[in-house]
Amino acid sequence: MDLTLTTTLVGSSLFIGMLLFYELGRRIGRARQRQGAEDPAKGAGAAEAAVFGLMGLLIAFTFSGAAERFEARRHLITQEANAIGTAWLRLDLLPAANQGPLRQAFRHYTELRSTAYRHGKQSALQQQEQATTTALQNRIWQQALAASQHPLAAPQAAMLLLPALNEMFDITTTRAMASQNHPPLVVYLLLGFLVLVGALLIGFDTAANIHRSWLHIVVFAAIMALAVFVIVDLEYPRQGLIRVDAADQVLSSLRGSMK
Repeated sequence: MDLTLTTTLVGSSLFIGMLLFYELGRRIGRARQRQGAEDPAKGAGAAEAAVFGLMGLLIAFTFSGAAERFEARRHLITQEANAIGTAWLRLDLLPAANQGPLRQAFRHYTELRSTAYRHGKQSALQQQEQATTTALQNRIWQQALAASQHPLAAPQAAMLLLPALNEMFDITTTRAMASQNHPPLVVYLLLGFLVLVGALLIGFDTAANIHRSWLHIVVFAAIMALAVFVIVDLEYPRQGLIRVDAADQVLSSLRGSMK
């Protein structure tokens, strides 16, 4: 299922759930009043402060983490482009006869990396491109290793080119792991639970009022649901509305400069 649709359904369900829990809390408070109990909200400040404090802390933690990982994924694309560009320039250290096949392989490699994450990580095309990328890395390494040992190669060719290739290949693993780095599911479940409990407590506290304050609960529910939507969308920047696809342009531009 599309992530945007899934996140929208989750956010809508959370919004409706908060309204229901608000009403549930209000009815519990009204029932206690009819039984002659004391003010339902009396003495509950410490418990409510703990719940809302933990909820605010968890929202801040998940949002900050999602934003940091989003920016980190964008920066990794730039780092990979820089690594490929550095290795491309150092091909000049090799004999002219060996540069042609390697430069052609570099062009193909850069094209693959510029579209590496656009097909969805479970798609057959994505898996095929990953296999092609791995095979191309092995071919580039073998050709570069042989060319750097050629008598006509610059003396420092192996010293400068091979580490650059190693960095160029390593960044692919770093990007792959970064795309899979997300908080545990239990964090989101706890956040949803705290939001619902918060709505329940608000309803309980407002039980003494004759009329419901729909403005407050609707605004609260909408903001919480929107915050969860944005957090999840930031965590999966290749599938939702907030995307890092524009950052791939740096790789496309690099490919265009490889004449």
